[in-house]
Amino acid sequence: MQCQRCERDATFHITDLVDGKPNELHLCEQCAQTFLSPSDEEAAEVMPAMAGLLAQHLAVGETADQLARLDQRACPICSITFLEFRKQGRLGCPHDYVFFAEELEPLLLNIHDQTHHIGKVPKRCSQGADQQTQLIRLRREMKEAIATENYEQASQLRDEIHGIEDQSQTTDSQTTDSQTKGEA
Repeated sequence: MQCQRCERDATFHITDLVDGKPNELHLCEQCAQTFLSPSDEEAAEVMPAMAGLLAQHLAVGETADQLARLDQRACPICSITFLEFRKQGRLGCPHDYVFFAEELEPLLLNIHDQTHHIGKVPKRCSQGADQQTQLIRLRREMKEAIATENYEQASQLRDEIHGIEDQSQTTDSQTTDSQTKGEA
């Protein structure tokens, strides 16, 4: 749709009710800014509420630019971008809570009224969270090494991954054995 005052694409679409009938206005960003600061003759015609609404939309445009920059940031551990998080609604690793803390805090406050977890924690999870983060990082590094055809580094990373997985399985089986003995 084109701006009603020039030939550019309209990015601001305003519907105002005048005497119970909708009045639509389609403006590009430049015309919208002009509309916000009208001349003295036009000022009497423009309703303050409509100008305030348009000012809010312009502020959203600035926020959209900030969001576009934020969407490009990626976690150094799992390489998930903030855009991927917004689309999926899931983070990639526990480190993301630290990396995107500034952006996630208002969201967590809005949803949970808290920024810190209060409640139960899975028994296995508390010890294995750091290991899971390390495994994610190592797997990503291994993929990158394979992509760059650095097979020696990839094999070292694979061995390190297997070592961590074996250690984790040994710990899990010991925990299961001790729980079984405790029940008997």
